[in-house]
Amino acid sequence: METSDAPFHFDPGRTRGSPGLAGERHVSRLVFFCGHAGTGKTSLARRLLPQLMRATGEPFCLLDKDTLYGHYSAAVMGVLTGDANDRDSPLYLKHLRDPEYRSLIDTARDNLALGISALIVAPLSREVRDRRLFDRAWLGVGDDVSIRIVWVHVPEDVARSRIVTRDNPNDAYKLAHWDEYRQRRFVPDNHASRDLLMFDNQSPDPSAYDNLLREILGNDET
Repeated sequence: METSDAPFHFDPGRTRGSPGLAGERHVSRLVFFCGHAGTGKTSLARRLLPQLMRATGEPFCLLDKDTLYGHYSAAVMGVLTGDANDRDSPLYLKHLRDPEYRSLIDTARDNLALGISALIVAPLSREVRDRRLFDRAWLGVGDDVSIRIVWVHVPEDVARSRIVTRDNPNDAYKLAHWDEYRQRRFVPDNHASRDLLMFDNQSPDPSAYDNLLREILGNDET
């Protein structure tokens, strides 16, 4: 597995639906980094993105829900409730959650149509539980898109400790209503995790990252 720090050079011949220099065809990749707050989804995606680009020679974009919709959510919740940092109340979950996730996937699909693979970072626990992320019709993508779903997890006490340490104002509601929040923590069972790439992010060693990279690439990269 190529993990050098050599500069990345994009070959425009290796985009989705077009042959490479040797006539091979490449699919675009849609990779989800899902899991609950405090598991380290964003850090993991940022670590693997340059390695994925080097291994495939293909362009990738990183779509983080908090980056894309954080300011929008703050403005709306500030008007509706007076709490711009609220991301966990019933009002937010009922009215903003699903449209934000839907737009996140739509943005990924626009990039995929241009031959740019996408890494999506968002909890998406409900969508994992209901297997919507495996549904190409729901995602709006064809068979020419490789889908991988990484479930990033740590023990609940570790996640809570990390949330407290990072001191993000957006976590205030969650921490103040932790007993309510933890009831929504979906933990994939053996059946549900069968099609997921499970990643224990409590204290992974370097080989764990290499193994995950190989799993994401799967049989698509030879």
